[in-house]
Amino acid sequence: MRDSKMTIKKELDLDPKKILIINPFGIGDILFTTPLIRALKENYPGCFIGFWCNERVKAILESNSNIDTIFPLSRGDIKKLYKKSWILGFRSSLKLFFEIKDRKFDTSFDFSLDHRYGLICKLAGIKERIGYNYKNRGRFLTRKTALEGYHGKHAIEYYSSLLDHLGISVKNKNMELPLSEKALKEADDLFGSFGIKDTDLLVGIAPGAGGSWGKDAIYKHWPVLRFAEIADKLMVDFKVKVILLGDNTEVPLAEEIANVCKNKPINLIGKTSLDNLAAVIKKLRLLISNDGGPMHMAVALGVKTVAVFGPVDEKVYGPYPESKDHAVLTAAAECRPCYNNFRLPVCSMNRRCLDGITVAEAYSKVKDLLSVN
Repeated sequence: MRDSKMTIKKELDLDPKKILIINPFGIGDILFTTPLIRALKENYPGCFIGFWCNERVKAILESNSNIDTIFPLSRGDIKKLYKKSWILGFRSSLKLFFEIKDRKFDTSFDFSLDHRYGLICKLAGIKERIGYNYKNRGRFLTRKTALEGYHGKHAIEYYSSLLDHLGISVKNKNMELPLSEKALKEADDLFGSFGIKDTDLLVGIAPGAGGSWGKDAIYKHWPVLRFAEIADKLMVDFKVKVILLGDNTEVPLAEEIANVCKNKPINLIGKTSLDNLAAVIKKLRLLISNDGGPMHMAVALGVKTVAVFGPVDEKVYGPYPESKDHAVLTAAAECRPCYNNFRLPVCSMNRRCLDGITVAEAYSKVKDLLSVN
C-alpha cells in the first residue's frame, strides 16, 4: 500500500509549498482538520499553511504552530456584514480576496462543500484545488473526491482521505488543540475569582450544542433538567464542583439548571471566550455534554467525556479515536440517526432519541469514569 501511495504522489508530481485549508464550519469540523494539517507539515516540513475559517473559531487555531496564517472570514460572516452595510460587506470581501491572492498559495484543501470557495481559489491563482464533489459543487476543483455524505466512518477519516491526492497516509489521527499561556493564565484567574482551588475535583456540564447549528441546536439538547439532576447528584456523591459551560446564546439553559439545583453549580456560560473555554475544559476531570464543540475540545485536550447523541451519528461525529475515556449515550430509537447528508429532517417522533436517555444510565457512565484515574 505504501509503494502504491508513493507511486500516486510521483505521478501527480505535486510538491506544495503554500497550502490553504478551507473549513468554514464549527469547532468540531475545525478540530477534525488538525490531523491532516500535522501530516502535511510532517511530509512537507517547509510548507506554509494558511487556514480560511469563520470568525468565531479563530481563537482555537491561533496557538497551533502548524498553521502560519489565518483568514477568519467565512461566507456566512460576509453575509452578516452585507446585512449591516453593503459597502462594509463589499470592502471586506475584496480585502479577503486580495489577502489570499497575495499569499500566492499553490494548493488548497477545500472542506466547504460550496463551489464558491473553489471559484475564489481559482480566481486567486491557486493551481491545485483539492476537495469533495458534493452535489456537483466541486466544479472548480482540479482534484476531487466524489461524496454523497459521511456514512459508516468518522469525519476525520473522510478529511484525512483527501491527502490520498498527494499520496500521503495520515498515521496519527488524534486531534490537536494547543493552548496559549495567556488562555491558561486567564482560566486560573477566572477560577480564583470563583474560589476554585487546584485540589478541587471539577466536572463540566455543557448543556447546549454550540453555535454552528443555530436555531436547530435545540434538536441536539438532552432535557436540561436531567443535566441539573446529574449536577446535584455529583455535588453530593463525589463532592465535585460542577461548572456550567457554553456560549452566550446558552445563558437561559444555565439559568434553568441553576434555578433547580439544590447545590449551586458554578455558572461560566457566556463568561468565557473560545480560547478561555478550552483552557477551562483542560482543567476538568470530566465533561458531560451534548454532541457539540465543547465535547470535541475535551477529546482533543485529553479530558474524559460523557456525550449525549440524538439525531447525529456518533460513528461519524463522536469522540475520536474511540477510547474507554469517552462514553457515548444513545437511545434505541429506530429513527436515529436522522441527520443525513448534512441535512436534519423535521422531527416527527417528539425527540425520542434524546428523551429515551435516562439520568440513571448517564450517571452510571459518569460515575464509572470518575472512579478511574
